[in-house]
Amino acid sequence: MPPRSKQTTADTTDAGDGGSAPAKRTYQVEALAKGLRMLGLFSEQRPWMKLTDMAAEAGVPLPTAFRMAATLVTEGFLEQLPDGSYRPAPKVLTLGFSALRGLDLVQLADGPLRRLAAATGQTVNMGVLSDDYVLYLVRLRNNDLVTANIQVGSKLPAVRTSMGKLLLSFLDDGELEARLSPASFAGAAAPNASRSLEELRPTLAEIRRRGWAVQDEELAYGLRSVAAPVLDATGAAVAAVNIAVPAMEFPAAQVVRDLRPQVEDACAEISRLLGGS
Repeated sequence: MPPRSKQTTADTTDAGDGGSAPAKRTYQVEALAKGLRMLGLFSEQRPWMKLTDMAAEAGVPLPTAFRMAATLVTEGFLEQLPDGSYRPAPKVLTLGFSALRGLDLVQLADGPLRRLAAATGQTVNMGVLSDDYVLYLVRLRNNDLVTANIQVGSKLPAVRTSMGKLLLSFLDDGELEARLSPASFAGAAAPNASRSLEELRPTLAEIRRRGWAVQDEELAYGLRSVAAPVLDATGAAVAAVNIAVPAMEFPAAQVVRDLRPQVEDACAEISRLLGGS
């Protein structure tokens, strides 16, 4: 009898009932996937976590979570605090910044965004949608804002930000309902923030009609911003840019009158660099 050939896990298929059809091959490494899910639990609002919470939210047994956390600490992606909780280590930040800086969009937008920040003397941001959040790709900070902890890689609720509302306005009803849930509106919010999707819908329709969005102390007291879209060659909104200012220094009307045209011009220039009109 000839020797039986060896097969790797990736090359093995299951015959199923009666051997009729091979099962679809998968190349996912489950342990790696679980470790990445654990890293993804941390956010701007939750910078540290207890191991028990990490295990519960990642859906892994506590002993498994312990081994994964220990491995991530050894590899420099997590660090353990004196009270036993964990937080992302600098290696995670370096990896994230390197990835963001490598995006063509960020590279193409660098010049227009820096000119916008220099011309206005205000804080300029660029972000994209990530689930029901806005992920900050660029932040050029020029003033003392109340949201001092926002950095590249930060995530803020899309429904409470000018960039987020602008990008949400480009989604159809089905996409909105799939992306947003009651949890998207939960948590502490300034009085001007929308409390539900139904309350937000008219605002999104108006934003889509006029092509720009404002945030008037919806994210935090004392903060206003105005945003415009970055469009690709198909006319899709791939990112948004805003100018954020202290509300005490900039009345809402002045933000729209003086700053909106400048952010729109910067977005138009970035869009052209991306091949848009």
